[in-house]
Amino acid sequence: MAFVTEEQIQRFHEDGFLVLEEFFTTEECDAMREQIHKIIAKMDVPPHCHTEFSTSEEEQLKAQGSANYFLTSGDKIRFFFEKGVFDEKGDFLVPKEKSINKIGHALHAYDPIFKQITHSSKVQELGRKLALEKPVVVQSMYIFKVQCLLVSVRPHQDATFLYTEPLGRVLGLWIALENATQENSCLWFIPGSHTNGITRRMVRAPPGTIPCTQFVGSEQTYQDSQFIPVPICKGFSQLLNCLFHLSTPEANVGHWSQMVDYELIFLTPSASVHPEETWKQNHYDCISNSASPAIRITVSRGWFPVTPLRGCNS
Repeated sequence: MAFVTEEQIQRFHEDGFLVLEEFFTTEECDAMREQIHKIIAKMDVPPHCHTEFSTSEEEQLKAQGSANYFLTSGDKIRFFFEKGVFDEKGDFLVPKEKSINKIGHALHAYDPIFKQITHSSKVQELGRKLALEKPVVVQSMYIFKVQCLLVSVRPHQDATFLYTEPLGRVLGLWIALENATQENSCLWFIPGSHTNGITRRMVRAPPGTIPCTQFVGSEQTYQDSQFIPVPICKGFSQLLNCLFHLSTPEANVGHWSQMVDYELIFLTPSASVHPEETWKQNHYDCISNSASPAIRITVSRGWFPVTPLRGCNS
């Protein structure tokens, strides 16, 4: 991977996303996929924790907001499933390895392979090029795109779910572990939409309220024609700011086919304020320059681990 240039950094600030060519090797991508197969082979999720993942507001509140399994997943490696993969008893209707939407949210903290990838020298160098001040990794996800299920991810902004003041303190690094095409759900972006702020947030509901989360505000209006597809090759990465993005399959190939990626969420805590109602509330009063693999941070309603990005703590 060539070093990121100043021209690329400027383009990232203007567009809200940046493609990083050949950021990871084929061997590194294959190592992550092999590790996930091992994790899935050991998966043991109680039926009452069979939580479906969705970016639809109504389905989010039903499937995630009412499930403690989701709300307490910040410091764990947990499984979230596609729609329609369970029967009325909670038993799998499909092979379990083909039932998962994503695995999150702390692979970076607890799995040795993903921890190594997260703190690789190229990720550290990217943090330095972006001039991130003591960045930490607050969330990681391994995402599956099961093509035969034709599940689309609706347009959204990451800051709707991980909100900071000011905006722009949360960055995503999306790593394609195989070729991401328009046919198998590559990402689509509205370039420059990160400069418009956000108008909708997911927050924790008052104690004792069912469901446990709620949305405040309404989504911005946009035209489908504003989105552009950005297919990338295996090992390529996409750096994301707070811009509108989505993924949607364009064709049903008629058989089981998956596109997978690993996504890291970075945060610069020293320059961020988190409103008290944010569903994943963080108070970074315990972060130091330590290279500890996982540091507990004081939170208003529980805790989850953050990982200082090694090599970027100056």
